[in-house]
Amino acid sequence: MIELRYLPAVNALLNLTAACLLVCGYVLIRRRRIQAHKRVMLAAFSVSVLFLISYLVYHYQVGSVRFQRTGTIRTIYLGILFTHTVLAAVVPVLAVVTLFRALQERFDRHRRLARWTLPIWLYVSVTGVTVYLMLYRL
Repeated sequence: MIELRYLPAVNALLNLTAACLLVCGYVLIRRRRIQAHKRVMLAAFSVSVLFLISYLVYHYQVGSVRFQRTGTIRTIYLGILFTHTVLAAVVPVLAVVTLFRALQERFDRHRRLARWTLPIWLYVSVTGVTVYLMLYRL
């Protein structure tokens, strides 16, 4: 079993993996490699589900972790954390609806929503790594 102290790093790695998969999925669909896009996006969704489970387990056990630095860096951190948190609340809904539209082969509706889902999901994944680095590595 993994120790709780390693979960923030595991979570950051899962977020980084999701971000890479999202970019890869975007490139694949732009190249019209639909089956590869589908596999990669299902992998991104799966990695994000694993992240969410790991994140919830960690924070259930540990609670919130306070950013210790002060000054301008604290303001920057809180700004990133705020936008990350607000958008992270909508990503699961966007991702599930976007995924189901694709699986139902409602590609016109999938495409319209994916244009919003991708940048928001990607932002949340990247800022998740940023929050980890600032909170645990600064």
